[in-house]
Amino acid sequence: MFPTPEVRSVHYEKVYEPSEDSFLLLDCFEEEKPYLSTKFTDKTSSPVVVEIGTGSGIVTTFIQQNILPQGIYIATDVNPHACRAVLDTAKVNAAHSIDTCQMSLTSAIRGNSVDVLVFNPPYVPADDVPAIPTTEDDETWLDLALCGGPEGMDVTWKVLDELDSTLSQQGAAYILFCARNKPDEVQEKMRARGWVVTEVLKRKAGWEVLSILRITRQ
Repeated sequence: MFPTPEVRSVHYEKVYEPSEDSFLLLDCFEEEKPYLSTKFTDKTSSPVVVEIGTGSGIVTTFIQQNILPQGIYIATDVNPHACRAVLDTAKVNAAHSIDTCQMSLTSAIRGNSVDVLVFNPPYVPADDVPAIPTTEDDETWLDLALCGGPEGMDVTWKVLDELDSTLSQQGAAYILFCARNKPDEVQEKMRARGWVVTEVLKRKAGWEVLSILRITRQ
């Protein structure tokens, strides 16, 4: 069992605190290490790993240290506090190859360049997706990591709809869902579009059931 990265200096009132979904992703990538190691077996290659909405940076740091140490890591978040937090987490764990960029989803990432995409989205059903705050001291930054619209899928579908122009030819996307997001229906829709979809891990977490789907090209 791989060690969990240490997380410090996170202002949890504005940055998503590592929780059951974060740790499910860590377990997912521990299970996926053989698959990813085989997929990127060329030791001279450096797969581009992008985590959207990185929050504290615990997942990116875990993957860099334990799964694909040769990768190039970009952690993105629209929240400036999260961008600083991931650098703090990388530093305290001596994960030197992680960079961060404040952006919405993958809007500033070159097309078809992502080999491993990781996304723990705002999946909680809510009336709407919050507007992006205009000042750093706004108290609603954390809401962006939680509220995903009426079915909790507004932001996730933006990512799913753009996978074809985001992933490289050998790319794999790992996306987390709760039961209320209807992940079985998501699988059907993505397979109908020609994607290969695999449920990697599923677990009851408190009152919620969480699952992680791996999505790749045919």
